[in-house]
Amino acid sequence: MTEGTALIKTTCYHCGDECLTNSFSIDDKQFCCSGCESVYHILADSGLCNYYSYNDHPGANRVRVDKRFDYLSDPTIINALLDYADDRISIVSFYIPHIHCSSCLWLLEQLNRFNPAVHYSRVDFLKKQLVVRFDQNQMSLQQLVEQLYDIGYEPLISLQDVIKEQNKAEKGNIVQRIAVAGFCFGNVMLLSFPEYFGLSSYEQNFKHFFGYLNVVFSLPVVFFSGREYFVSAWNNLRKRVLNIDFPLALGIAVLFLRTVVEIFTHTGAGFADTLCGLVFFLLIGKFVQQKTYHHISFERDYRSFFPVAVNVLVNDIEKPVPLSQLQTGQRIIIRNNEIIPADAILLKGQAMVDFSFVTGESIPVNKTLGEVIYAGGRQTGEAIELEVVKSVSQSYLTQLWNNEAFTRQKDTGAKTFNERVSKYFIIVLLAIAFGSLLFWLPFNVGRGLAAFTAVLIVACPCALALSTPFTMAAALSIFDRNLFYLKNAGVVEHMASVDTIVMDKTGTITNGDANSIEQKGELTRFQRQLVYGACINSMHPLSRMICEYLGPLSKLPVKKYEEIPGKGIVARIEDHQILIGSREFVFNDVNKEFKTTAVHILIDEKYLGYFSIKHHYRDGMQDVAALDSIYQLYLLSGDHDYEKNDLVRFFKSDNQMYFSQSPQDKLDFIQSLQQKGNRVMMIGDGLNDSGALKQSDLGIAVTDNVNNFSPGSDAIMDGKSFKKLPCFLRFSKDTVNIIHCSFAISLTYNLIGLSYAVSGKLSPLIAAILMPLSTVTIISFTTLATHLAARKRKLI
Repeated sequence: MTEGTALIKTTCYHCGDECLTNSFSIDDKQFCCSGCESVYHILADSGLCNYYSYNDHPGANRVRVDKRFDYLSDPTIINALLDYADDRISIVSFYIPHIHCSSCLWLLEQLNRFNPAVHYSRVDFLKKQLVVRFDQNQMSLQQLVEQLYDIGYEPLISLQDVIKEQNKAEKGNIVQRIAVAGFCFGNVMLLSFPEYFGLSSYEQNFKHFFGYLNVVFSLPVVFFSGREYFVSAWNNLRKRVLNIDFPLALGIAVLFLRTVVEIFTHTGAGFADTLCGLVFFLLIGKFVQQKTYHHISFERDYRSFFPVAVNVLVNDIEKPVPLSQLQTGQRIIIRNNEIIPADAILLKGQAMVDFSFVTGESIPVNKTLGEVIYAGGRQTGEAIELEVVKSVSQSYLTQLWNNEAFTRQKDTGAKTFNERVSKYFIIVLLAIAFGSLLFWLPFNVGRGLAAFTAVLIVACPCALALSTPFTMAAALSIFDRNLFYLKNAGVVEHMASVDTIVMDKTGTITNGDANSIEQKGELTRFQRQLVYGACINSMHPLSRMICEYLGPLSKLPVKKYEEIPGKGIVARIEDHQILIGSREFVFNDVNKEFKTTAVHILIDEKYLGYFSIKHHYRDGMQDVAALDSIYQLYLLSGDHDYEKNDLVRFFKSDNQMYFSQSPQDKLDFIQSLQQKGNRVMMIGDGLNDSGALKQSDLGIAVTDNVNNFSPGSDAIMDGKSFKKLPCFLRFSKDTVNIIHCSFAISLTYNLIGLSYAVSGKLSPLIAAILMPLSTVTIISFTTLATHLAARKRKLI
C-alpha cells in the first residue's frame, strides 16, 4: 500500500468498531460497514443525531445479514404477538437485547419521528422492554420490526414468555458480578491479614507479593463488577445530573488508583480490601433492589391485584374463581365497569368496551358477537358473556397498572428521601475533599493528596445507597402479607407524608356483604325479574345487594343498558323501560324526603317503591375515625345524608361530611384541599371514585371479592384489611424513619472516618474496619428495625 493510499486507523462513528475501509463515509464521519452508515443516514434524515450526544458509539454493529421478517405477515403469528388490536390501533411489547444505555432509551422513545404511524413508544430500561402503539392501517407489524432492525435494535421475537427469560438473564448477570466481587473480596481479606497483624522483618518479601496479588484481584472487581457505576455516573454527568452513582464511582476509582500507586511505589498497603468489600456490598444492595422491583412487577401473585375474582359460568351457575385459576375455554361474566382480564370471544350481550386503560382513548368500542375482545378493556354497558381464548398474563396486568395514561404529572416531581439527600451529600463530600486538599497543599503535597483521597474513600455513600432498597424490600413484603398492594416502593413515602384522609362511603367504609335491606312496595315476579335483570349487569355495591336479596332469578335479554355513575341505571328489557337509582334520578325531585338510603324503582313510568338499605360499617372503622387527632378526616358520599346521625360517631363535625357528591364534586373537593397545601389520601371503591383517586396524592382502591381492578390508583386494599389502615399509616412513617435513622448511622460513621481522613493519616486498617462495619450495620439495622416496627404495629 502506498503512502498516498494508506488507511488511517479510525473507529466507526456509530458502533465504535475499527474501520477496515474508508469507503463508508458521511459528513466526514467514518463507518465500518454499510449497515452502520445506513443507521446514521436514517437518524440524520429524521433529525435524531442527538442520539450520539448521550454516549460515544452507542449503536450496535449493523453489518448486514440476510434476515427476513416475512413470517410477521402471518395473521396467526401477528395475533399471538400483539397485546391489543382493533380496526386501527395495535399495541405490541418487544424484548430488545441491545438496550444498554441512555442513548438507546432516548432513540427508541423517538420512533414516532421515524414514522408518524407510531403513536408512542416507551422503554422499560430494567426489563429491556419496548412497548409500541401504532396505527396498523399505516404500518404493519413487519414494517415496525424492520424499522427497529434498520436502526440497530432488532427485537428478540419468541412466542414463549421472553419476559421471564429476560428476567432470568438479568438476575444471572448481577449474580455473576456479585460472585466475582465476593470471591475477590474473600481472597483480598485473606491476603491482607498479615498486614493487619504486622509482618516480621524476614517476611517483608511476602508483603509486596501479597500487594501485587491484591491489585490483580481488584482488576475484575473494578472493571467487571463495578463497571455499571462508572457508566451510570458518566452518562448522568453528560446530562449535567448528579446522582448517587457519581460519588460511588468516584470512591471506587480513588480506592483503586491509590491502591495501585501505594503498592507499586511500596509506600503503603493500599485499600484493595475496602475496594472489593465496597463493590460487593453495593451489588448486594442492587440485587435486593432488583429483587424488590421484580417482586413488584413479576413475582407477586395475582393477589397483587386481587382478592379480585372473575365470575365463571359452570352449568349456568355463576361461581367466583381467582384469576390464577382461570383457564382457556371457560365462560366468564363481565358486568358494567368490570375489567376484562383475558383475551376472550364475545358470546352474549352487547359489548361497549372502554380501552382507555390500554390505548388512552376513552371512547367505548362496540364489539359484535364472535369477536375477540382483548384483555384490559372495561365493559361500560350490560353484563356480557365471554369465552376465554388466552390465559391471563400477570405481566400484562402489571403493564396495564403502570400504563402512562395513569402516570400523574404531580408524582413525577415527588422525590424520595434518597434523591433529595444524595444531591446535598455529593456537594458536601466534594467540598470537604477539596477543602482538605487545599488546606494541606501549602505544607505537604503528599499529605494533601492523601487527605483528598481518604475523604472520598471514607465518605463513599455505600450505606446511603443500601438503606432504601433493604428497608423498602422488607416493608413491601409486610404490606403484601397484609393484603395491601402498592404500585411501587415510592408509594410508602407518599403515604407517610399525607396529612388528610378522604373516604367514600358505600363500598369503602361500608361492608357490601353485611347490610340490611328491606323492600317497600309490592313487585310481581315478572317485575322482580326486570329489576334483577337490570341490577345483575352492575357491579355497584347497592346493585349487588339488591340482586342477592331478590335471589337467583332467570335473566331476561337486555336491549339497552346504561349506568350513570352516582345516580342509577337505565335499562330496556323486553320492551319495558326501567329506571333504578336515587330519588333525584328517578323522580327529578330533590324535595322528596326519605329517612334512609333508598334505591327507587320506576318501571314503564310507574313508581313501584324502593329498597331501603341500612349499611353496616367495616370492622375497625372506629379505629380509623380515631385518626382525626393526627389527620384531617373527610367523608365524601354520593348518597344523601340519611345516615348522618349514624356517622356522627366517626366524624365529629358536620364540616367533615359531604353528601350527594357526584364523581366530579369529589374530584373538585380533592383539588381544593391540595390548593390549600394539603397532601391528600383518597380511599374509594374504584368505581365512582376513579377521578378522585387519580387526582389525590395517594389513591387507594378498596375491593371485596369483585373484579374491581383500578389502574388509576396507587394501591389496592383488600376490604378485610381496612381495619388495619391506622397500622399501615403508622408503619409507613416507621419505614421512612428507619431510612432516616440509617442515614444518621451512616453519617456518624462518615464523621468518625472523616476525622481521620482530613488529617491525611487514614490507614488501610481503619478503612477496612469502618466500611464493612457501617454496611453490615445498615443492612442489619434496616431489616431488623422494619420487622420490629411491623411487629409493633401487629402486622406480623
